[in-house]
Amino acid sequence: MESIQWLINLFTDTESVAHIALLYAVVIAAGVYMGKVKFGGIALGVTFVLFAGILAGHLGFTAPTNILTFVQDFGLILFVFMIGLQVGPGFFENFGKAGIKLNGLAAAAIVLNIGVMFACYFIFFDTSDPVNLPMMVGTMYGAVTNTPGLGAANEALSTVFADGKAPMIASGYACAYPLGVVGIIGSTILIRYICRIHLEEEEHELTAAEEGNVAQKPHLMHIKISNQYLEGKTLLQVHNFMNRDFVASRILHDGLVSIPNRNTVFHMGDILYIVCAESDSEAIVAFIGPEVEVDWKEEEQPLVDKHVIVTQPKMNGKTLGSLHLSSVYGVNVTRISRQGMEIFASPSLNLQVGDRVRIVGPEDAVEHVTQMMGNSKRKLDTPNIATIFVGVMLGIVFGSLPIAIPGMPAPLKLGIAGGPLIVAILIGRYGYKIKLVTYTTSSANMMLREIGLVLFLASVGIKAGAGFWNTVVAGDGLLYVLTGFLITIIPIIVVGTVARMKYKFNYFTIMGMLAGTYTDPPALAYANSVCSKGAPAIGYSTVYPLSMFLRIFFAEIIVLTCCSA
Repeated sequence: MESIQWLINLFTDTESVAHIALLYAVVIAAGVYMGKVKFGGIALGVTFVLFAGILAGHLGFTAPTNILTFVQDFGLILFVFMIGLQVGPGFFENFGKAGIKLNGLAAAAIVLNIGVMFACYFIFFDTSDPVNLPMMVGTMYGAVTNTPGLGAANEALSTVFADGKAPMIASGYACAYPLGVVGIIGSTILIRYICRIHLEEEEHELTAAEEGNVAQKPHLMHIKISNQYLEGKTLLQVHNFMNRDFVASRILHDGLVSIPNRNTVFHMGDILYIVCAESDSEAIVAFIGPEVEVDWKEEEQPLVDKHVIVTQPKMNGKTLGSLHLSSVYGVNVTRISRQGMEIFASPSLNLQVGDRVRIVGPEDAVEHVTQMMGNSKRKLDTPNIATIFVGVMLGIVFGSLPIAIPGMPAPLKLGIAGGPLIVAILIGRYGYKIKLVTYTTSSANMMLREIGLVLFLASVGIKAGAGFWNTVVAGDGLLYVLTGFLITIIPIIVVGTVARMKYKFNYFTIMGMLAGTYTDPPALAYANSVCSKGAPAIGYSTVYPLSMFLRIFFAEIIVLTCCSA
């Protein structure tokens, strides 16, 4: 027995660092592996870490509460900050015409979630018990599969229940979550039958829309100058007269190919290599001249066409126009690729570290611009740790600012969930203005985000595990499951039907929008499995940032305004 006492101590000495590290390793590893098991074709993913933590806590495999609380809060901060950093660059760009409607529908669904939660609370629960409303908040966030909202609600409860006896709302979350995942997918399928939607017709509609799309994708063409008016006019004069963005990357005049600049004079018969937005191509051809076939490679000319990666921090945030690449260096930027998307090289476009820039010009000039922009892949692999922790610091300070609102028992604070989220969104979008390089590789962002998430889930589960059996099995567990299911499906059916019947959105876009509103990757994965186009992902990414923000924000508001000790 004495020979294995060290092993027994390792599992029972809750004060030792080795025990605490082992506890988290066992819970997280078991949760992640179990999360890969599919039930009815659906896997819960890393969220199963919560259930592994609950089991460990129930069996007495635990750690000191103060340690669990620290790890829980640190994990939450890391998780929401990396989410904000990821969605920040596109957050404000999501509010175009269709984006406003989709985000409005998402906000309506979130408000309906809250409305259904309160209706269930007043119908099914004893309103005189101060524990029931917080438990319903936990149930709601399980029903909408939103873990950051659970974290924000937990933090707000620690303010309201200052005596340390805040309800373990993770129990309600755990009851509602599994059926929430299933309910989201099932409700989107139900919308298909309510609105009599045929998937083949929706797919055909997306295909037709893509073929007729004249969005701001780069369009390349060779055109021959045939407009007599342009004889003797400069490139700048033509550009200003047309009032349309285009880049002339090469010009063929008298058998010689060169790089045009703003002062290049046009002559009849010259051939231009033009890059412009697809929506402008017809107007440019109509004004300058017809498209022609040209093989530039057959012409003797000292030009190169090169992709350059922006890795130089001083380039971060600079506009293409401010660099004067054409007039000073004799090169043209024709296209930019950012996070896998092609962007037209407008003079007003702000460069960001990580952009892939396509440059055309004389070889020595292109090499000079290449050195100026960096083009060092190794630098992209180095994480900008300073930016992350500067942002976390600012987020915690911002989240701790007390905002006194009449009628509230305590000042409103965005807290360690809302503060870092908002600061991360702002840094992700405008960090270059204060010389912060915010580029993080997708894999690095995902790794930090997942580490934060599993630390948070494991801590919440372990803390809730001790009282889980009494709360769920011997208590109102089945009622939490029922109310959670209602919170999940009612808003989806209402908002999804309105999106289709009133606003005529494509069904696959609606599926992505609903998955983004509930911040639920499994629902997006299902939508992608039945659609060969990118509509679900576009719908998801359009509403995800605002939905995540509102979920966290309302968690604090509901707890601070409606819950009292």
